[in-house]
Amino acid sequence: MKEQKPDKGWKNKVHEIIYEADTPLGKGFDILLFILIIISVLLVMLESVKWIDAEYHKILFILEWIVTVLFTIEYIARIVSIKQPKQYIFSFYGIIDLLSTIPLYLSYIFAGSQVLLAIRSLRLLRVFRILKLVRFLGEASQLKNALKASRAKITVFLFAVLILSVILGTVMYLIEGDEAGFTSIPTSIYWTIVTLTTVGYGDIAPITPQGQFIATLIMLVGYGVIAVPTGIVTVEFGKRSKSQQPSGENNFVHVNTQACRNCAKEGHRDDASHCYNCGSEL
Repeated sequence: MKEQKPDKGWKNKVHEIIYEADTPLGKGFDILLFILIIISVLLVMLESVKWIDAEYHKILFILEWIVTVLFTIEYIARIVSIKQPKQYIFSFYGIIDLLSTIPLYLSYIFAGSQVLLAIRSLRLLRVFRILKLVRFLGEASQLKNALKASRAKITVFLFAVLILSVILGTVMYLIEGDEAGFTSIPTSIYWTIVTLTTVGYGDIAPITPQGQFIATLIMLVGYGVIAVPTGIVTVEFGKRSKSQQPSGENNFVHVNTQACRNCAKEGHRDDASHCYNCGSEL
């Protein structure tokens, strides 16, 4: 259980609520933030439907302003509650928060900037921040470790697929030519990748027997291409799930959601009393 710390001011209280999830207020804030994100994305989607926007434009507009103001307050609160604001401002989530909040303001300052309102959908990326809730940390950590352990194999595999696509695309360009739509090697590579991934837009198709035979082989290979990366990650995930031991530090999943009040770094050990990045007391 988290040790109770003495009251150190309103900034620390705000920090504990918006940056951490191991207190009732922190969990409640994250749940509320999750709901606001979903509402915001739904508003963006509804505004793109012409008849809905025409009939309910004023209501959607007011709701969007309410959500934007709440996100603005949250953004400012995150800045003022840490000692080094630039650590948050220039972090990944800090940039996402800013980009997803300012479009509505810019639409009143710069003409034609309404197109930027679509950037509000970036708020959906903030859902990953909500996943710091304790009950999700274990599964998320295992998946992250499995992906990290698989990245070398997947990179080599994708590189091999790219080489194969270049070779087969060049062959198809030589066999089919302009008449079938294979007007250049890049276009032929595009067709190869579309066919290899079993997407098959149908905008380009081989007409010669030789080209159709190669296309058939590419389609068959495509099923294996889809399965291999999934299999690699699944095997790594299974290995880590079986080998996970509570006493093994390398496999132990830390569920500490504390963020440093000084530099906003997260991911501390459960027994940590100081930040691993700047040394400040947690």
